[in-house]
Amino acid sequence: MSTPKDTKGAELGALQAALAAEHAVVYGYGVVGGKIDDSRRGEARSAYDAHRARRDELARAIRDVGGKPEVSAAAYALPFDVRDSAAAVRLAADLEERVAGVYSDLVRASSGDRRRMAAEALREAAVRAVRWRGESVAFPGLAERAAPSATSVAATPSPS
Repeated sequence: MSTPKDTKGAELGALQAALAAEHAVVYGYGVVGGKIDDSRRGEARSAYDAHRARRDELARAIRDVGGKPEVSAAAYALPFDVRDSAAAVRLAADLEERVAGVYSDLVRASSGDRRRMAAEALREAAVRAVRWRGESVAFPGLAERAAPSATSVAATPSPS
């Protein structure tokens, strides 16, 4: 049986993981914005802004539970080269799918308002992934659980 301290630790860990994922997604959308066609640039900018707001919200939540928010790395390794608009669209979809997985962990680890926020963030990421990819998965945030960690590639800082 978990104690309140164990529950708080699990929630803090999930919050930190979500923050790390948002740092990586914000970085990734910087790359997307540099390669995306003008016709989808507004969509990329909107997603970038939404993820920056979520990142800031997560940092506040971590401080609220007595933690120190992890800082962003200077750079992150991308899962593939982004040389053109088509690759930028694939990257945007990939980023959204990965962050949805991390938010599913936060849903599981939290309760109340924080759980609602995590579920909303998961839903928003899943909707953006569908818009970018043009198709959906049955259980957003869970499909990548069969693969390596959702943040293993997107949140891996680049070697200095």
